[in-house]
Amino acid sequence: MEKKTANKPCSSPFKAVMNMSEKRKLLILSLAVGICSGLAAVVLHKLIDFFHEALAGVFGEGYDYLLFLVVPGVGMMISLLLLKYVVKDNIGHGVTKVLVAVSKNDSRIKPHNMWTSILTSSITIGFGGSVGAEAPIVYTGAAIGSNFARKMGMSYRNMTILIGCGAAAAVSGIFKAPLAGVLFTLEILLFNISMTSMMPLLLSSVSAAVVSYIFLGNDLPFECTLSPFMLQNLPFYVMLGVFCGFCSLYFTRTTLWLEDKMSGIKNRYAKWAFCSVGLGILIFLLPPLYGEGYNFLHPLLNGTDINYQGSSWLSSILDIPWMIPVFFLLVMLLKVFSMTFTNAGGGVGGTFGPTLFVGAIAGFVLARTLNLILAGSSLSLPEQNFVLVGMAGLMAGVMQAPMTAIFLIAEISGGYDLLLPLILTATISFGTIRLFEKYSIYTKRIAQTGELLTHDSDKAVLTLLKVTDLIENDFSPVQIDATLGGFVQIISKSSRNLFPVIDSVGRFQGYVSLEDVRMDMFQTDLYESQHVYNYMKSAPEYVVEGESMDSVMHKFERTDAWNLPVVDKDRMYLGFVSKSKIFSAYRSELKELSQD
Repeated sequence: MEKKTANKPCSSPFKAVMNMSEKRKLLILSLAVGICSGLAAVVLHKLIDFFHEALAGVFGEGYDYLLFLVVPGVGMMISLLLLKYVVKDNIGHGVTKVLVAVSKNDSRIKPHNMWTSILTSSITIGFGGSVGAEAPIVYTGAAIGSNFARKMGMSYRNMTILIGCGAAAAVSGIFKAPLAGVLFTLEILLFNISMTSMMPLLLSSVSAAVVSYIFLGNDLPFECTLSPFMLQNLPFYVMLGVFCGFCSLYFTRTTLWLEDKMSGIKNRYAKWAFCSVGLGILIFLLPPLYGEGYNFLHPLLNGTDINYQGSSWLSSILDIPWMIPVFFLLVMLLKVFSMTFTNAGGGVGGTFGPTLFVGAIAGFVLARTLNLILAGSSLSLPEQNFVLVGMAGLMAGVMQAPMTAIFLIAEISGGYDLLLPLILTATISFGTIRLFEKYSIYTKRIAQTGELLTHDSDKAVLTLLKVTDLIENDFSPVQIDATLGGFVQIISKSSRNLFPVIDSVGRFQGYVSLEDVRMDMFQTDLYESQHVYNYMKSAPEYVVEGESMDSVMHKFERTDAWNLPVVDKDRMYLGFVSKSKIFSAYRSELKELSQD
């Protein structure tokens, strides 16, 4: 009787997934990335609340405003020490770092970014740092997507999609806004998404939102009491759009200018001291600058006054009607300073949250000012509506992502009744800032280096190509003072018809083509009297190692050359780059990015 053999146990789930096609793996990983990024958003939210409650337990609920001078600086110092001695990496400007990873680092993000941004940003914000939690969680989600993809051996294209999945899930999880998460990825992070690539993004975003609802409840992030939209207020929403556009311009340029100034302080502890004192004073004078500031927005979104019982001088000042818009105008203008001080002083946080905060204040300032001017007339603007719409207006301007702004604000507030003014204000704000700024706060610095991926497929592919990957170094170099006889010996062993000329230390001097010496090659009487420098030509242009491919292509166009030499910063010869190699690599990269 034949002995029955037991069924062979199935391989591990990990191996089973590894053996799937990339398309199937992408769907499974997008779901896993969405769940993990949603959990990361929940953890960050809980940690920020934990630190807030811990401080309230130590100092008492609504602790003395004098502590605002000290507590945020303590959080910045803890974060600074963690970054220096534990993380040993710069993890600030999360969204910009994701863009750089996609354009420069083959969509690879370091594994530690899956947790380090959560830890340091929760400490920074929990202690009152005037930044947002959204950019750190986007960086975390993108890192989860990148590392999951790398572990499963995914291609660059699918690794990039999973980075987008992680970012979309992070936004969806932190705001409970799945549609806004997808739009954020499409408008800001990824440049060439086909319709078949939408499914992974939607899976990640929806799964993260479900996780957030399970652990954080059904409450909307910004509960508000809105008034019905009235057509007669439409001109004022147009005015708000223009106002938000100029506020966005101020926000973007002032932030970048302040960051440049802060980078001039090289000693990190001196920078921390300066920034912590500056931040403490700002928060003491203007309490809404404490932390993310969202708790200060809830009264504005519901048409009630803010209570400043802990600060008697503020209570007395804000009893004067016209001082209220003046006070909040100062809050709006100085939020940029408090945000930059927090990040420059060692804290970790983003500009996403401050953008929403400043937009809300901008809407309130405009509405309250107009109501004071129009006092006594029959027209009264619903200030809470303007607070909400202002958030979309500033987000559309600062991030230059109007679709994300419109639907994020509608999702996080349930304010779909205001869809028309949201669209109008966001569009006008976006159009206003585009007259002055081509790039968003996330992309401006990257664009200055020529490394920004755009929605233009041709430019995007050129950005992804790297000179170092295209260098041809099978050319035979020849010394500038070599004799014709010695040169002929080199020619006989070379398969190329171009010969770079170098000096004794390897610096590039020019080149000689086979055509230049063909007539004299067989005249042996010239072998000792003629030298390489007699035939050498100067290169029409040099390509410097690390130069952007866009710049390289401009050099090819200007010179009409087919090959250009590549040198380092000291003009040491490295090889040649050719049009044919670039075109071949371009076609290959475009095919990889465009495939479904």
